[in-house]
Amino acid sequence: MTQTSPIVALRGLRLARGERTILRDVDLLVEPGQVVAVLGPSGCGKSTLMAALTGELAPADGSVEVLGRPMPRGGRELLELRRGIGVLLQGNGLLTDLTVAENVALPLRTHTDLPDAVIRRLVEMKLHAVGLRAAADAYPRELSGGMARRVALARALALDPPLMIYDEPLTGLDPIASGVVMSLVRRLNDTLGLTSIVVTHHVHETLPVADRALVIANGRIVFAGTPAELEKSDDPFVQQFLRGAPDGPIAFDAAPRVAGAAA
Repeated sequence: MTQTSPIVALRGLRLARGERTILRDVDLLVEPGQVVAVLGPSGCGKSTLMAALTGELAPADGSVEVLGRPMPRGGRELLELRRGIGVLLQGNGLLTDLTVAENVALPLRTHTDLPDAVIRRLVEMKLHAVGLRAAADAYPRELSGGMARRVALARALALDPPLMIYDEPLTGLDPIASGVVMSLVRRLNDTLGLTSIVVTHHVHETLPVADRALVIANGRIVFAGTPAELEKSDDPFVQQFLRGAPDGPIAFDAAPRVAGAAA
């Protein structure tokens, strides 16, 4: 049997913003083909972890390996590695003066020398994959929230990245649109042979499509396992988060945030 390397390997990771440690003692392996949900309350450090996975934040201690390579500290090597990572931003990041098709084509025009005919065909394929081929000539302002999120997903997939990272993909979506987006995450992960990390606080919408789940609280990973194991866990951190209880071991973030604080 062929041994496959993890898509993501974090070992002894400590992440800090200035003098403040945000996450500590993080050990994580993400295997190829998995959908991994990274869960936790607002301010727990989920976005800080995502910044480490994309090379935006260097570790204070420990190591980050993505796609079988140590995370470069900058320069051309980091840009090259990032081409293998698709990121769906929380706010979509669509350019309002470009059509849907032009938004999806943007990474292809920026990072490749493909001819226009090939780019148009690839854009059609990506929009078809998210069910929006008919919306190619529309502008972002003409789309619903769920449609805009799917366009952003098509754009994130434009360069065929093996790793997808979703930053709070359900923010601002109604329950039906949330279900459509998460179903699409699972289907695209399987049909395109991706590996996906979903950073979110939407537990009940995300767990049904996840293979593994992590819960972050109070600066560390307090749970790692399958969704079934998570729902059966009697850990007080996990129970407080799943129930949304105001009282428990997870501290309420009552202090004013500073620039660059965790999210």
